[in-house]
Amino acid sequence: MLQMNSQEQLNEVDSQAGRWMKNNPEVIYINETVEAAAELFSDLAVEFLPVVGESMSPVGIITSRATLKACLQGERETSIANYISQEDFSIIRKDEFIIDFYEMPYSHFFVVNEKQQLIGILTRKEIQQCLSSYMKELNQTFHTAEILDVILERAYEGVAVVDQEGIIVEFNEAYSSFTGINQKDAVGCPVQKIIENTNLHNTARNGLPERGVIQYIQGQPMVVHRIPIWREEKLVGAIGMLIFEGVTELYQIYNRFLEKTKQTPVNKNQMKKPLQENRIEHASIEKIKGSSKQITDLKRITRKVAKTYATVLITGESGTGKELIAKSIHELSYYQNGPFISVNCGAIPDQLFESELFGYADGAFTGAKKGGKPGKLELAKGGTLLLDEIGEMPLMMQTKLLRVLQEKEFERVGAVQKEKLEARIVVATNRNLLEMVRDGLFREDLYYRINVIEIPIPPLRERIQDIPVLISHYLKSLCKKYDIPEKEVTPEAMTVFMNYAWYGNIRELINTMEKLIILVESNVIDVDHIPNYLKHFDLLESPYIFQQEMKNKEKEVLMKALEENEGNKSKAAKELGMHRTTLYKKMKKYGLYK
Repeated sequence: MLQMNSQEQLNEVDSQAGRWMKNNPEVIYINETVEAAAELFSDLAVEFLPVVGESMSPVGIITSRATLKACLQGERETSIANYISQEDFSIIRKDEFIIDFYEMPYSHFFVVNEKQQLIGILTRKEIQQCLSSYMKELNQTFHTAEILDVILERAYEGVAVVDQEGIIVEFNEAYSSFTGINQKDAVGCPVQKIIENTNLHNTARNGLPERGVIQYIQGQPMVVHRIPIWREEKLVGAIGMLIFEGVTELYQIYNRFLEKTKQTPVNKNQMKKPLQENRIEHASIEKIKGSSKQITDLKRITRKVAKTYATVLITGESGTGKELIAKSIHELSYYQNGPFISVNCGAIPDQLFESELFGYADGAFTGAKKGGKPGKLELAKGGTLLLDEIGEMPLMMQTKLLRVLQEKEFERVGAVQKEKLEARIVVATNRNLLEMVRDGLFREDLYYRINVIEIPIPPLRERIQDIPVLISHYLKSLCKKYDIPEKEVTPEAMTVFMNYAWYGNIRELINTMEKLIILVESNVIDVDHIPNYLKHFDLLESPYIFQQEMKNKEKEVLMKALEENEGNKSKAAKELGMHRTTLYKKMKKYGLYK
């Protein structure tokens, strides 16, 4: 069976610390002298010794070099307590897996039992032996070294593995998030039922690899690899990898390559596209930053809805990016070759609303432009019309819009000839329309007509794990915009940003970062530079309380990430946007890891 991920394979070669540690190591007690340590080093011919207390609990490490230096300084009768190090080691349990701690920045790992007594030692040598054994086992399981290279480089968005019958045996988290199909539901199913337009089952049967092919998933062209898996010269399955989130990213990477080689950038129109109607020019969806579940789900739903002709209602607070979602729907839909027209319903005077939306005929009213003027519905022909802030639309216009949506036709003001509605309608609002319906401020029949599919955009305060990603992105882009050397944010400042409610959402975050980038002269943005309104006023009265609150919040975020990832530290670190070593340090700091 291929049903085996990297963690399981490493477990299979028995990678627990107890399997590889040196049992019952020689130790020295903390109350011993330098001279005693020197004699022990001479007898054992080792470079270090663990230092323990009377109960055999490790308290530090002493090296032969430190002992020699103390002897040369005439400190033979001095206690070794003055020369031990408490930095270059970590305490672990024998049932812990080496893959969970091998990246920690320590040279020595002291293995303890339930009573915290030292029972073994792991050095970099034993860890290397374990990892080498793992790689050997992995190479035997997956005969193709090429697959190993691709996996190790992590050059993919999603991975699916099938057996020779085309049944899914592995379905990674990225693929699950992209398709919206739970990993448990995918595993065990024929791949054709889970992944659209796949050819992976054929690759598993005929052994023919396919590289860099275009596959349409949820209406979006994806670049994929399909590679057969051989074991002992027998075809046992295939692995499918999403290399890019969209073809547009491929264009961007190719153009960056051409810039480096000083060649003329490629014209996208010159590149062969499988389907003209699915060509993506701008891919606004790629501008939506974040790795939280909320954003992953939002992108997935947007891709799925874009393929339909249904009217879409986008809801969300001001500054969440409703227009960006609307543009994404347009660019991923069959209307993408037409115009994208946006109308802010709250910015048009009531008396001009009808002529702005429907246009007017020649001589319709005094001062009318000769020959008339097309309205937004007409200008959006063959494309998408976004009615932004639909909650601000006057009741009279709501009635007329309802008729247009029902009859799929409209007429200019003062005209007698009807025009066909040939545009997709997308509406957006930051108001509670259902509440407005109850208050008589919005037509109930129009509400249900426009709310065929609702896409709610979560506020920034409900996806705080995306804040570091957004800040990192806008730090780079804004510094580049103003031709300023790149700046960075201290962890303390980042904690403040993550604690703030961001009532203006992404728009407020961008404005704040722009202000800090321009006004802060140093290359580091710290807490002192942050405007007071961003900080909790009640906590500013006491710096100690403020620091404690920040620490409590950080601990809470760590615990939540670990809980959501079922204790998997690698996944938790990735979700939090930090290196696994940093996560271990913070866990140790807050008593979450012993």
